[in-house]
Amino acid sequence: MTSIIIVALFVAVLLVIFWRSVRIVPHSMEDVVERFGKFHRTLSSGFNVVIPGVDHVRERIDRRVQVVSFPPQSAITEDNLAVEVDSAVYIRVVDAYRATYEVANFIQAVEQLTLATLRNVIGGMNLEGTLTSRDEINRELKSVLDEATSNWGIEISRIELKGIEPPSSVQEAMEMQMRADREKRAQLLSAEGEKQSAVLRAEGEQQSAVLKARGQADAVELTAAADAKAQTARARGEADAIHMVFKALHTSRVDPDVLAYHYLQKLPEIARGDANKVWIVPAEMGQALQGVGSAFERLKDEVVKEPN
Repeated sequence: MTSIIIVALFVAVLLVIFWRSVRIVPHSMEDVVERFGKFHRTLSSGFNVVIPGVDHVRERIDRRVQVVSFPPQSAITEDNLAVEVDSAVYIRVVDAYRATYEVANFIQAVEQLTLATLRNVIGGMNLEGTLTSRDEINRELKSVLDEATSNWGIEISRIELKGIEPPSSVQEAMEMQMRADREKRAQLLSAEGEKQSAVLRAEGEQQSAVLKARGQADAVELTAAADAKAQTARARGEADAIHMVFKALHTSRVDPDVLAYHYLQKLPEIARGDANKVWIVPAEMGQALQGVGSAFERLKDEVVKEPN
């Protein structure tokens, strides 16, 4: 019975020793191990074995990027204006040994160093430069922090200024200035629009007048061409009519007696109008009467000769 108890106690001690000697380190973590109070080694992620009572885990270091956000801090610009700066620093441990033994609390050290460096950088810039030069401030902060934290086994991945708040009086003045600038730009844009509208309207009226004048000129030319064609057609028609009359007379061989007779028949029609108060006998009247007389004489002679 006693031997069984001794064996059970021995097995229990072995199990406790085995349990204490096995060290499981999560991924992206490192354990800093000391042996008799002195740094011995670092345990990487996975299964590790230590000697219980001899080896002691001093610190577990997270190798992932950590975001250190600081509360808003006051800083004085070069033109003696207080601004509230809200910043955040992204850090990563690259050397677990240095992060454990070179600095007592690397997060607090990075915070204080960032605030001091931020005040120095902003103190060398005026308010306008502070508000418009965030990238430059970030670069200067990262340069100073990299130089200081390299001995601590810390890497500065990124620095971001989340906000820079000027005094309330300055904010009101800036808002008034921006409002005035917007109104000025609006007035300039309105004036430019009215100017362009007037120019376009004048150009449109000019083009309309030019097109109207051109249309009138084309209409006059077309009317003149039509009149010319009409006159030409009328002249050609009159010429053709005269030619046909002349041809008919020539073909029918009308003698002067017939012409004189027709001339006498037309005289009453000439004198029939109510407005004809004065009747002027043409000079050719005598010739026409002579022709008629001659015609009657010839007719008389022909009548006398017929019985024979």
